[in-house]
Amino acid sequence: MSPRFIVTGGAGFIGSNLIAGLNARGVEDILVVDHLGCDEKWRNLVDLRYADYLDKTEFRRRILADEIPAADFVFHLGACSATTEPDTGYLADNNYGYSRDLCLWALQREARFIYASSAATYGDGSLGYDDAVDRLSDLKPLNMYGYSKQMFDLWARRNGLFDRIVGLKYFNVFGPRESHKGDMRSVVHKAWGQIQATGEVKLFKSHRDDYADGEQVRDFIYVRDAVDVTLHFMDAAAPGGLFNCGTGRARSWLDLARATFAALGRKENISFIDMPAVLRDKYQYHTEADVAKLRTAGYAEDFTSLEDGVLDYVTRYLEQA
Repeated sequence: MSPRFIVTGGAGFIGSNLIAGLNARGVEDILVVDHLGCDEKWRNLVDLRYADYLDKTEFRRRILADEIPAADFVFHLGACSATTEPDTGYLADNNYGYSRDLCLWALQREARFIYASSAATYGDGSLGYDDAVDRLSDLKPLNMYGYSKQMFDLWARRNGLFDRIVGLKYFNVFGPRESHKGDMRSVVHKAWGQIQATGEVKLFKSHRDDYADGEQVRDFIYVRDAVDVTLHFMDAAAPGGLFNCGTGRARSWLDLARATFAALGRKENISFIDMPAVLRDKYQYHTEADVAKLRTAGYAEDFTSLEDGVLDYVTRYLEQA
């Protein structure tokens, strides 16, 4: 029996948590697609139940050759998410071209296509965080990663696909199964490691007069909630469209660091370092999801608070690792 579910990026952070969420629903007929490479990402698969695995290059070859059996649901979470990736051609092909190929394949087979967009498409936030499709052309991402995600969003709009597919603009997701991500790990994971090693957390200084050091803010969403939002759109009654996946509440880096110290029962010890010059013109000082459209789409669950999410992550996962 062919897998009814395909999850690209299935060994990655959100992808492996999504598969765990599907397993919790009794779903195991899953084709996992990823590139395991040389890092420790493979460990995310060890406790998961799935039907088969394919490397992403071979998977793309097979969908273009029409050699993959049809699926009912395609969760396309595979992407290069490094905001500092210098190879713009690679980002354009991997995050846009590959997504386009897979979307067309899924639609031709009447599969539900749910993909990862990104809050990075909002750029500096000066235009707000409204996920209305008719505002897409106004957005100005600050880096090529964000623009590669924007390219696909714009392609889907040009082709009138948002009544048939779902895009999710993930904000700052944190939680278990991210340890393989190196410098792209959440600051919760980095802060925990710094506290264990030195008893101190180092945060970037602000390089804008309107933000004090550590008061830069993000919409932090616990990965458990991000998975719940994603699985919500499996429901036949859920609409297509482009939706923010965040809590709707911005919190500061200081809040996050303090929550990490509190979760460890340690005294707060925070210092500030200069932000690398290469990041300063591409840095988002404020993100905050507008979740009105998500609520209209039927998602009614409460979001985990930053403090509760950090406490759960630190005590149940990081300290137990």
